[in-house]
Amino acid sequence: MKRKSPDDPERGEVDLKRNDRSLYSHASRQTSHDGSDQGTSPAYSTATPNYEKPQTPLKKKKHNFTGVSKLAKYKLESKLGEGTFGEVHKGTNKETGEIVALKRILMHHEKEGIPITAVREIKILKQLNHPNVVPLTDMAIFRKKDESGRREQTEVYMVFPYMDHDLAGLLENPSANLSLSHIKTYFQQLLKGTAYLHHNKILHRDIKAANLLIDNKGILQIADFGLARGIEEDGRDYTACVVTRWYRPPELLLGERKYTSAIDMWGVGCILGEILKGRPILQGTDDMDQLKRIFSLVGSPTEETMPGWKDLPDANKVHFDHYKGRMHIDFDDCDPLAVDLLSKILVLDPKKRLTAMDALDHDFFFTEPAPARPEE
Repeated sequence: MKRKSPDDPERGEVDLKRNDRSLYSHASRQTSHDGSDQGTSPAYSTATPNYEKPQTPLKKKKHNFTGVSKLAKYKLESKLGEGTFGEVHKGTNKETGEIVALKRILMHHEKEGIPITAVREIKILKQLNHPNVVPLTDMAIFRKKDESGRREQTEVYMVFPYMDHDLAGLLENPSANLSLSHIKTYFQQLLKGTAYLHHNKILHRDIKAANLLIDNKGILQIADFGLARGIEEDGRDYTACVVTRWYRPPELLLGERKYTSAIDMWGVGCILGEILKGRPILQGTDDMDQLKRIFSLVGSPTEETMPGWKDLPDANKVHFDHYKGRMHIDFDDCDPLAVDLLSKILVLDPKKRLTAMDALDHDFFFTEPAPARPEE
């Protein structure tokens, strides 16, 4: 089962490889958090086979969704977990023997049909196909009579491949002592999946360790798209009540409603810190405590480090001491390049926060030890 985090909210590749940064092969386009073109930046030599850069552009491929089946196609087994939007069971495809995970959609008011959150999740997942994004392979339907025998009830399940672990559970296991090579490969896979989502204008809005699934081959996949939505081009307001608190960026905690894919990257940074330390790094007890923990780690906001923060809706509710930041103290026992990468992702100003594509180009992934192959 997934670890329960506090305040859960309601809810195509080019194989570029390099070693020497001075060896340029061609220029690739980069995009900002809001999807705008930022010009060119260098891509690098393909001379060294041990270092991989994710494929770009990250175009959508034909998805894995097969259609709608009857639940009788599957044998339901143990319950794996339960959340706000549904419960998850382990199961077996009776026809193929494949082990799957079946997420039952909870319909609190059946007359109103499937909840909009589930409709949005299904729609998004049917469009996606990437090795580091969990695929929706089937929808399973079960119809039965209610207790009176007069009214038909419907149960709807989303079907996914079964994954052996989630990252939160893996990090809680005392025997799971991850090498730097394995830290690199897991974080690289997270960045590849995140880059794919953002390239295709999808906000996940609940990036956290419990939503990162890992199989016994070492493949990591981003899961639980219950809060995901497409990025609109009209600059509309979104709800600020997204992202589990420990992974929620400062702008959301201050009430920002016009946000970008940078909110996902804050969670990605929190996960890097969590992998390095073996525990969540910002365990706030409420929103104000969460902000204080953030400011203690990265420094208090100023007009230079977080322009316009005083104008955010909830800024007048915040009272805190002046913090200089202590990231390099808290992480002094960690790999220096990992800490440098972390410091460039956990940035107060969302416009200066690294994008997933920028993070994949960091020296952390191109120095010894190389990222482990997933099966290693």
